[in-house]
Amino acid sequence: MASSAEVVAPSNAEEATETPAAQKREDRLRKFRELHFKRNEARKLNHQEVVEEDKRLKLPSNWEAKKARLEYELIVDQKKKRPNSQSWLRLRDRERSGYAEAQLRQYQRLTKQIKPDMENYERQREEWCVFRIEKRSKYSRRRAYNDDADIDYINERNAKFNKKAERFYGKYTAEIKQNLERGTAV
Repeated sequence: MASSAEVVAPSNAEEATETPAAQKREDRLRKFRELHFKRNEARKLNHQEVVEEDKRLKLPSNWEAKKARLEYELIVDQKKKRPNSQSWLRLRDRERSGYAEAQLRQYQRLTKQIKPDMENYERQREEWCVFRIEKRSKYSRRRAYNDDADIDYINERNAKFNKKAERFYGKYTAEIKQNLERGTAV
């Protein structure tokens, strides 16, 4: 038993000496955890602010004026004792809508206002088509097919080759061709 008491006594002594060091270590770890939590919280708040700022920057430049005007209209409607639920919907829709949607609405509104003059359009189209056909007939690149021309080819590719050869060497071979046709070739 005495040996067990001796074993217990040094452990108590070690605990007594390690307690201030362990306590300091625990305090440091606790402070570290607190700083870690504070850093995470600050990071989250900063991210939320960045997101909100990005949303504000994407809104049109006159967004605040539009919002104030709609809120004023809403207050006026409430004062008249005519609760207008559509004004809330308008406010919500305008908050959600972006520049592209506003542009589409404006395009649709403007195209509904256009009243086309079909008679004038048809007359101008006829004039343009006639002028274009006349111009095209002058500058047509189609070659007329000549039935009387000699056939000296076996397919279209060969015909193109023969035309090219005639263009470059025709003046040199004209006499030879004539002799072959007469049968007086040497």
